[in-house]
Amino acid sequence: MEERVGFVSDELRLAGILHLPDSPRPEGRLATFLVLHGFGSNKDAGGGTTVAKMLASLGYAALRFDFRGCGESQGERGRVICKEQVRDTRNALSYLASRGDIDPKRIGVVGQSFGAAVAVYSAGVDRRIAACISSGGWGDGAKKFRRQHASPRAWKKFSTMMKEGKRRKRLGKPMSVSRYDIVPIPPRLRGNLAPGSIMEFPFEVVETMFAFNANEVVGRIAPRPLLLLHSANDSVTPTEQSIELFERAGKPTDLHLIADVDHFMFSEQNTLVNGLVRNWLDKYFPARA
Repeated sequence: MEERVGFVSDELRLAGILHLPDSPRPEGRLATFLVLHGFGSNKDAGGGTTVAKMLASLGYAALRFDFRGCGESQGERGRVICKEQVRDTRNALSYLASRGDIDPKRIGVVGQSFGAAVAVYSAGVDRRIAACISSGGWGDGAKKFRRQHASPRAWKKFSTMMKEGKRRKRLGKPMSVSRYDIVPIPPRLRGNLAPGSIMEFPFEVVETMFAFNANEVVGRIAPRPLLLLHSANDSVTPTEQSIELFERAGKPTDLHLIADVDHFMFSEQNTLVNGLVRNWLDKYFPARA
């Protein structure tokens, strides 16, 4: 069962789809997950939809929603500012907690890529989040960009773009940046982008991503459970990013590096990944308390 919903975040109306468990439903209020989409994507991305449906089949409710400026939500198109997305996540949680069918003390968050970084940061600063799952996420924007633009030529191009963006910002002349100049994605994986994904972003987006550092707050999640999933050879987000998050996290935190998937692992519906998530949920955050 799916319900189209909306809620307000900083006076902007955000759009979402709430998945409710297949019958028979658990008694009482539902354990729930917020499902956060990736960079400039939207709630209809294949991975987010797959995760939401899987969670509903396990007895959870799951809300996948469009961050401001993305999909069907209000806001300046393409303005994907990290800490504004954290606020969207916290306001989505407040919306869920206000519903009579949702258990306000059992709301978790699951994110992919950019959404995973937002999920970890949100859980670090908001103790209402009861559990966190990060897939292909990152903890240090500066280090991430340095590895994503690894060759001397690529780093020179990225650094030149950063300097030009800052120069034009001082002059009050906005600059747009192509998606792939910010986050390189191999052509073979680009088909995983959701229809309607944003392809051009204001330069401010790059600046805030560079400064975003979930490593600073990941240690605050404990003793709430954290699951870190990452491809062992990720073609988009360096695998070391999740390893560094793990090193800074408290307990209980589990880290799994998976060999036969790439960055968009939830879209691949890999049986090993699905099994890891289900077993972790059974142990740390079961649908039935």
